[in-house]
Amino acid sequence: MNAWSSGGLLRRHRDFRLLWCGETAGKFGASVTGVAMPLIAVSTLHAGPFEVGLLSTAAWLPWLVIGLPVGAWVDRLRRRPVMLASAAVSCVLFAAVPVAAWRGLLGTGLLLAVALLTGTATVFFQTAYTAYLPSILAPDDQAEGNAKLHGSASAAQLAGLGSGGLIAQAAGAVNGMFANAATFLVSLLCLTGIRHREPRPGRAERRPGGPAGEVGEGLRLIAGDPWLRTLTLFGAASNLALMGYQSIQVVFLVREVGLAPGVVGGPAAATGAGGVAGAFVARRVAARVGTSRATLLFEFGLALFALLIPLTTDGAGVVFFLAGGCCVSAGVVAGNVLKAGFQQRYCPPRLLGRVTAGSAFLGYGTIPLGSLLGGALGSALGLRATLWITTAGIPLAAVILLCSPLRRARDLPVSRQWPGDEGSLSGGGGEAALPRP
Repeated sequence: MNAWSSGGLLRRHRDFRLLWCGETAGKFGASVTGVAMPLIAVSTLHAGPFEVGLLSTAAWLPWLVIGLPVGAWVDRLRRRPVMLASAAVSCVLFAAVPVAAWRGLLGTGLLLAVALLTGTATVFFQTAYTAYLPSILAPDDQAEGNAKLHGSASAAQLAGLGSGGLIAQAAGAVNGMFANAATFLVSLLCLTGIRHREPRPGRAERRPGGPAGEVGEGLRLIAGDPWLRTLTLFGAASNLALMGYQSIQVVFLVREVGLAPGVVGGPAAATGAGGVAGAFVARRVAARVGTSRATLLFEFGLALFALLIPLTTDGAGVVFFLAGGCCVSAGVVAGNVLKAGFQQRYCPPRLLGRVTAGSAFLGYGTIPLGSLLGGALGSALGLRATLWITTAGIPLAAVILLCSPLRRARDLPVSRQWPGDEGSLSGGGGEAALPRP
């Protein structure tokens, strides 16, 4: 019986439904923060483009600093308690921002500290969450689960970005942080209600050399596999460019385009509609043309429209921002759906945490560099010139995919022989076997 005839995962799978609700609530709050934090810096603390870029840098810097060891730690622990602790920490920290403002303690340094600490909690949560999902879903349900989670994340981003400006206008940018704290409380309650209990990881799952050995193993697995290596390098290059323009888009819309702070979230939210569409069509396009070809279509073809974004002007010119942002969002989300499904099926559960962490370290590690680059270029060259440079980098990053095995394959592989496996799944030689067309 397929997912549609049985009502779909959200209807028939209680634990997945709770995980979906908690993750969606957290994404909504994070999107509100994506508008509220820069608005606090710009309107309350009168920060410039470089300081605003530092906020994004601080939020993503933990991936570069602790991303690798977290993957090894997560493989040694039950994933759900790690997610619970991370959600609780984020809830408290975001609520602390308006409390500090009431006491006259709010400053750029405090905002940077909150961004850094909540970013650290996100590293633990996201690494554990990625490895946790396959434990509660059967392999045949994972594609649907990934599509629903990425689709709802895009919808939550759309609603959160749109609400962020309205909340800031109605309650003030600082008090808007309470909305984010509340969403993490919802996430915490949903995770608490999940009935599935993981077994404690056994010593057999640990590798010689302790966590350091497991970190090295994760990097070696990625470096030695042409598929993981290609997708990881592409993710790193793409994220550098994406964060370069996203870190200054709020400042650009307010100061260059001339939008009021209360409505600046509207255009940013509208681009999230592309992400919802991308999640909706990803599996359908992949079923028709193949997962490898679909990845190229989404990650390169749609990325070309990013060059519309720097053309944005006031009035009707906002259409350029909407069209370019929608296409970029659709391509990113659809590509993430396909990559998540590939990685969860391709990597055995015992290695998934460290492979995920190694990939995230290299992929997410460029995000703080991108936000720092966007802020520095924005201050030195101007906001519009910086957008031309950073948006051009989005399709250029996809050249990595065009120069890889993805260009010659119809589908991404589903299995291979991994170190420690008994028998070969891939047909020998350690290379990934392509499924039959």
